[in-house]
Amino acid sequence: MTMHLPFAQSERSTVGIEWELALVDKDSGDLRQVAQTVLDAVAPADGSQHPHIRQELLLNTVEVVSGVSRTVRQAGDDLVRSMEEIREVTDPLRVELMSAGTHPFARWAQQKVTDKERYATLIDRTQWWGRQMLIYGVHVHVGIEDRDKVLPISRAMLGYFGMFQSLSASSPFWGGKDTGYASNRALMFQQLPTAGLGFQFEEWEQLEGYVADMMHTGVIDQFDEVRWDLRPSPRFGTLETRICDGASNITEVLAFAALNHCLVEHLSTLLDQGKELPTIQPWFAQENKWRSARYGMDAIVILDRAGNEELVTDAISKLLVELEPVAQRLGCLTELDGIRTIMRRGAGYQRQRAVARRNGGELDAVVASLVAEMRAGKPL
Repeated sequence: MTMHLPFAQSERSTVGIEWELALVDKDSGDLRQVAQTVLDAVAPADGSQHPHIRQELLLNTVEVVSGVSRTVRQAGDDLVRSMEEIREVTDPLRVELMSAGTHPFARWAQQKVTDKERYATLIDRTQWWGRQMLIYGVHVHVGIEDRDKVLPISRAMLGYFGMFQSLSASSPFWGGKDTGYASNRALMFQQLPTAGLGFQFEEWEQLEGYVADMMHTGVIDQFDEVRWDLRPSPRFGTLETRICDGASNITEVLAFAALNHCLVEHLSTLLDQGKELPTIQPWFAQENKWRSARYGMDAIVILDRAGNEELVTDAISKLLVELEPVAQRLGCLTELDGIRTIMRRGAGYQRQRAVARRNGGELDAVVASLVAEMRAGKPL
């Protein structure tokens, strides 16, 4: 069974960012179900959807999305403008913006689902796991000008999965407890059907066959319901990276986006030069996902098909040097250098645990620190 899955025309190495934000009470730090109030207030006069502020599964969440941008900084400016617009609504309500892979202590059972048919269908189908999806992420789209490049770049990107996961890991706490994981979100999200690592297809026709089978058997109704950590986005003509936990501040968001932007452009250039892109076995990709979710910046990742291994921070340091000329070309050297800041100051999960230790395990102090980082726009 097969179907035609057209891949939209997209300008090479354009970039777009999506960032999920939690709405938390200024006084208690707990989640507030006011997303609809925000969306109603910012909606254009003609009743259409705001171009850069979107609805999400839960009423405690809004998503800010950039336009199609030439630089990471330009995409970031879009996000900041949208957040300023949201704050005009939330500040009088004593609601703060916060982002991390998970909220440290909120209870999933108390969260209300957005009143929309697609969300109701998802919850009806996925039940307990679907209701547990009290998680936040950062997604980055990079434009790919030729459909034939999409799958080779996607397969090669899997080799760098652990680096993105370790750097962005920011969900050590769940329901008031330390899970022992750097990213609890990563392993929770893959419980949904069609979520997780996805398949390493060689040909576009294989992807079309997969989508046709999934639609024929009622697993999905549209391609967007394929929730892989790395997926082609045919509608936009991009490769979408959905690995990263929610980031507590714009500096980190732009650092992850710059790493992503540079890596896709680097791999695209290698293809132009007629080179074969590096890949790793699916079982190594799976192991790297688990190791980086569990150990974060202390993970030892598998680098290649031969099974060579290295501490993730050492692998990242080497990659940053390799990508510097690309960052220069794409105008994101400053943003890419944000990765080094994360390595110096600690990833989100490390900073959260440090705050919890200093405050006798009190997780409302962790929420306060996440809110403060969002306001400051950088790791504190």
